[in-house]
Amino acid sequence: MTPTNTTLPLPQLDPLPGPGAGDLSRLAGLIRAFTPYDGEFPLRLPGVAVARSTRVHGHLQHSVQPSALCLVAQGNKSVQIGPDTYEYDPHRLMVYSVHLPVAFRVTRASAREPFLTFKLDLDPGRIAALSLRLFPHGLTRVQDRRGVHVTPSNAAIVNAATRLLEAMGDEREAAFIGPLIVDELLTRLLLSPVGAQVAQLGQAESRVGRVARAIEWIYAHYDEPLEVEALAAFVHLGVSTFHAHFKAVTSMSPLQFQKTVRLQEARRLMMAAPVDAATAGRQVGYQSASQFSREYSRLFGNTPARDSARLRGPGGGRVAPL
Repeated sequence: MTPTNTTLPLPQLDPLPGPGAGDLSRLAGLIRAFTPYDGEFPLRLPGVAVARSTRVHGHLQHSVQPSALCLVAQGNKSVQIGPDTYEYDPHRLMVYSVHLPVAFRVTRASAREPFLTFKLDLDPGRIAALSLRLFPHGLTRVQDRRGVHVTPSNAAIVNAATRLLEAMGDEREAAFIGPLIVDELLTRLLLSPVGAQVAQLGQAESRVGRVARAIEWIYAHYDEPLEVEALAAFVHLGVSTFHAHFKAVTSMSPLQFQKTVRLQEARRLMMAAPVDAATAGRQVGYQSASQFSREYSRLFGNTPARDSARLRGPGGGRVAPL
């Protein structure tokens, strides 16, 4: 018989049990050990981080979120991307397939029971290599093209994250055992209900892969005029197809995405430099100060000057992404 090139479906695995109280308690205990105060803390292995917050957020916090797997050990969080809102907690994990500007709120936390989270950055090359081994005959066509996915967590993923954090306590284990556990964690994620969507991250010519390249171009050139036709050509797509793919993945049009990136960068400049609103607007590409002020107020709920004063005031310091 002549072999045929057939695309096979994902393996049909029995549903895995969700994490139990003991699983989550062990993960939470390790995160507490690595977070002496509120904020995000990178660990010994690049791409692995944990974070803590002892307070809920009264206002949306704005940050940039790279491709990552996020697990919550304790507490709740709400994330807004464009018009879409996602909720996740200890029983629902979140995967970002592309680099996105996000707004978020921790919605359940206290000094006694802080919000605790684990984050693993997703490396497209590593995902591509694992996908080739797991799915040598290819993947089924992905219907859900969004760049963000929330799915039920399971004990196997939580326990792999726990063992990875245990390895972070020792330099040699972090260097030699850590990467093996990362591969296990990514393998379990690829075999989960969102595995096909995650696998798209490792395929440069997939819809997600092409949109990811366009996103990186926007981040690198956010202060320049955006020509959608040129950006579509850059990722080898027709204009209408590119626009549809981009909006499906990010929940925003390319121009809306660039505007959000510009405004977040202007806010960062006013906090870090600091510079005045007019200067920040010009540096991120706005020609009109009134347009900058209007769009800034719409996104952040305050004028640039008032927002900057609030953030620099008592208790208004910058919140680390969680």
